[in-house]
Amino acid sequence: MKFLISTLSIFILAMIINSCTCSTCGNQENVIPYEVLSKADLFIANQTGSKFFQSYIKPDFTKSKQIENGYFLTYNLFIPEKPFVKGEIRFTVDTLGNVNKKMEIFGIPLCKEFPEDCNFLIDEEAAKNIALKNGLEQGVKPWKFGFLYDVVYKKYVWHVLSTLSESEGEYGYRASGKELIISPSSGEVIQKNDWKIN
Repeated sequence: MKFLISTLSIFILAMIINSCTCSTCGNQENVIPYEVLSKADLFIANQTGSKFFQSYIKPDFTKSKQIENGYFLTYNLFIPEKPFVKGEIRFTVDTLGNVNKKMEIFGIPLCKEFPEDCNFLIDEEAAKNIALKNGLEQGVKPWKFGFLYDVVYKKYVWHVLSTLSESEGEYGYRASGKELIISPSSGEVIQKNDWKIN
């Protein structure tokens, strides 16, 4: 009996110690030094403006990590009063926090240089109405909407996809349709494209 109580006590103690050390398991905040994070914050804020950065951009420590010769950093963009505005910012820095400009720098809205591109007024319903007015065909299935960062235009846009044909057979999945790229700030149709999967 004494042995059972002793074994049970050791097991419970081990569980308590394990739960204490694991309380920070998923928290990667300690992995990114404060000096590195401060420099990364400043890099983003210099492009978005300090107020926009402080209000709408937060580091995502679950996706940020230490890599060889530096850190891979991820931030989330979210505007609570405009819930359709969701984005991800990512880039790499060296061990001192200097941005590696030879690697991908993704998702930073250039609000300071182009403030009009960060005045997000067009939600999904408005984007749908713009697509209708611009003759986007209904197609064979419901349209797909995406509020996405476009690497070509270096800003956030609405992508609206219509599927005009779709089939699946011995040659695999095939589909084609049209795509509209719409400014979420002005409602302007930036581009209309054909798309195809063979």
